[in-house]
Amino acid sequence: MGTVHVFDHPLIQHKLALLRDKNTATKDFRELVKEISMLMAFEATSNLPLKDVEVETPICKATMKMLEGEDIAIIPILRAGLGMVDGILALVPNAKVGHVGLYRDPETHLPVEYYCKLPADISKREIFVIDPMLATGGSAAAAIDFIKAKGGKKIHFLCLIAAPEGIEVLHNAHPDVNVYVAAKDSHLNDHAYIVPGLGDAGDRLYGTK
Repeated sequence: MGTVHVFDHPLIQHKLALLRDKNTATKDFRELVKEISMLMAFEATSNLPLKDVEVETPICKATMKMLEGEDIAIIPILRAGLGMVDGILALVPNAKVGHVGLYRDPETHLPVEYYCKLPADISKREIFVIDPMLATGGSAAAAIDFIKAKGGKKIHFLCLIAAPEGIEVLHNAHPDVNVYVAAKDSHLNDHAYIVPGLGDAGDRLYGTK
């Protein structure tokens, strides 16, 4: 069964509190999502495999550590997941970026797919699926279904805020996927919003509501 990693780093928690504030403006919200994503990615990549390489410094040759394999793929779930991409790319600029487009049916709350474009070498990459919110878990589970169907294997899910219900759904569907969150909140309300949450991440990122 995959594990849940909750990051309690003071900088992450401080920025997350600002992000939750309903008075935080769109520009500031966008910047906070980017900053938190970068801090979380730093923590979430701590176990990436390394290999020994020979480097010649100005003084001598020495054996050093570098990333092993085909590096990283970042897969945002559209549209809110896009807000997290730049923060992660600041750390791993050579990562390839795919996209999965889903929306939640307002009546059934189930995910509906409209787009999926992934790197051709997705099977060789360490994959980070990203979305600010893990609410019902339906969209995350469906996105990972699509990625696995196209050959993705080493998959992690990275989000800012998660509800227990969403974590359970995701782990039931994909027990091999680890979940990384900045906060595990209380529950979902009757409209399938996370409580206390931060509202609709997409609307707050793009000023559409």
